[in-house]
Amino acid sequence: MVRPIEQVPGMGSWIRQMPKVELHMHLDGSLRPETVLELAAEQGIPLPAADPQSLLPYMQVDGGCSSLAEYLGKFAFTCLFLQTPVALQRAACEAVEQAAAEGCRYVEVRFAPQLHRERGLSCEEAIHHVAAGLRRGEELYGCRAQAIVICMRHHSSALNKEAVEAAAVYAGRGVAAVDLAGDEAGYPASLFRDVFLLAHRKGLPVTIHAGEAAGPDNIYAAVMKLGASRIGHGVRLKEDPAIRELIRRRGIPLEMCPVSNIQTKAVPDWSRYPIREYFESGIPITVNTDNPGVSGTSLSREYGILSELFGFTRPELSQLVLHAADAAFLNDRDKAELKAGLGQELEEWRKLA
Repeated sequence: MVRPIEQVPGMGSWIRQMPKVELHMHLDGSLRPETVLELAAEQGIPLPAADPQSLLPYMQVDGGCSSLAEYLGKFAFTCLFLQTPVALQRAACEAVEQAAAEGCRYVEVRFAPQLHRERGLSCEEAIHHVAAGLRRGEELYGCRAQAIVICMRHHSSALNKEAVEAAAVYAGRGVAAVDLAGDEAGYPASLFRDVFLLAHRKGLPVTIHAGEAAGPDNIYAAVMKLGASRIGHGVRLKEDPAIRELIRRRGIPLEMCPVSNIQTKAVPDWSRYPIREYFESGIPITVNTDNPGVSGTSLSREYGILSELFGFTRPELSQLVLHAADAAFLNDRDKAELKAGLGQELEEWRKLA
């Protein structure tokens, strides 16, 4: 069971001061209860509770979460409030604010535009408003931000292709890549080849949720059949040594989300969480929150856990940050600039007492 943030040693100012990069953060998993209260009032949506603390059980999992399916159930609630231009722009801006507060210099925020159309928005309009909110967050908080557009496993090929087409309109104008998320066990990655062939024809980079609720075969399909250049989670990679070696040899980064991976039962407990094993084998590991609101976590908490439970040193934590910068969906010039700035900041950070 994940301990409360205040009980995790290593959560002092030195972790918070570390410059960071976040590559795997869901928009609808990042809502604050205070924001939900205000959005509900603006939109005339009745709520089951009247204060932030009482809303948390509807938005956040606890130690009793039994599966990814139960975890995903929280999004049915948060998505209710993300159906208007104002709400999408506000949520995106606040996601950047949260990232910046954790020391992020760059963040990729992902969302499924088809889930935000209940009040008449088109796919392109949903993407437009999220991109606008991210730009506003950049201006206000000084953290570079881009969106990743998600295709959903339970959606039809037509709906997912529509999302890809809309993402392509905003490629280089706020959209960095496309993704596949949802019920991994029920909808294997191999079912979506035509959708991601379209993404590649449109010149969109691809990351795929795989190896979280299903085995390494899904990771193999994500890379070899869907052309993923990054893998979301990838926790179960260790179950197949041959596929693990393929991922290591190809240098495919894993977007690992420690607290979320424990909550969704991708692994049963911290003693079997393979992040140290993967790191030492040479697989490019990145550290992320997944859903800071749903998981009740923060990027500083994630790094604090790695320091306390897995013995990651300051140089090793710095390497994880640089892995994320190197894996970012940025053009060569912007990536080089990000890495150079982080390298200098991390060198100074490692000197802190």
